[in-house]
Amino acid sequence: MEQRTLGRTGRDVSVVGQGTWQLGGDWGEVEESDAFDVLDAAVDSGVTFFDTADVYGDGRSEQLIGRYLKNRPDADVLVATKMGRRADQVPENYVLDNFRTWNDRSRANLGVDTLDLVQLHCPPSSVYSSDAVYDALDALVDEQRIAAYAVSVETCAEALTAIARPGVASVQIILNPFRLKPLDEVLPAAVAAGVGIIARVPLASGLLSGKYTKDTVFGPDDHRTYNRHGEAFDQGETFSGIDYATGVAAAAEFAALAPEGATPAQTALRWIIQQPGVTSVIPGARSVEQARANAAAAALPPLPQSTLDAVRELYDRSIRPEVHDRW
Repeated sequence: MEQRTLGRTGRDVSVVGQGTWQLGGDWGEVEESDAFDVLDAAVDSGVTFFDTADVYGDGRSEQLIGRYLKNRPDADVLVATKMGRRADQVPENYVLDNFRTWNDRSRANLGVDTLDLVQLHCPPSSVYSSDAVYDALDALVDEQRIAAYAVSVETCAEALTAIARPGVASVQIILNPFRLKPLDEVLPAAVAAGVGIIARVPLASGLLSGKYTKDTVFGPDDHRTYNRHGEAFDQGETFSGIDYATGVAAAAEFAALAPEGATPAQTALRWIIQQPGVTSVIPGARSVEQARANAAAAALPPLPQSTLDAVRELYDRSIRPEVHDRW
């Protein structure tokens, strides 16, 4: 699989990574053996990048990755985790002592002395502008608790603020055919600064797979049930913030754009991979088949300009009024 340098980390990662929010249980329960099978399928398909967070399953996702990699010493995987969501979301909690405490827990969960990459996990917007926060992150690097730091953001404005900081290695942002705003300013700014871009929610919580209808019912422990209107965390993390019925209708149109031999989900991943400035896209997977199919998207030929134009037209007509200005 194609490898790209992840911004200021200086390390190469696969263009399709493995998101592991699902392994924590927020998309329904996943057995440990099934989680290991998914990670095996990803690694065996060329994936060299795992993305997790300390709050996914209250640390379960990190723990599973740590145990998996201990049993797969041949797997050359960069693991990016996140911190910050275990505390009340006020700027005052983003201080060095808390960072050390959160890092110690993640290092124990993952079974490592130094974390490859730690991302601030969508903190309050003012955190991205705080000199003290970046001084604290630099201290973690100096103490060898972390090798590099980055940010995960909700808005393009937050991304641009972080990109201007010289120590920020990468920015994780929602990017998919239903969320085009980052293409306008964020990706060009990242390229100019040498900052990596990690694209999350690439399938709009599964909408872009084309498998769901307006009558699909998700389990009560699935965020696609309990966070549709932002009840638990930012609404943009669920269906990219789009009204479900609107998203289902637009997804049916998107599915018709898939080239022969590719699924709608693979088409969405291919669309993201070829956006200038994207380092890696991190779809989740709950089965071996999904993990393999996601990785296979990297081998698809680039989408033609006619398809790119059709995606833009669909977005402008159906999606833009709902999400563009907010995020």
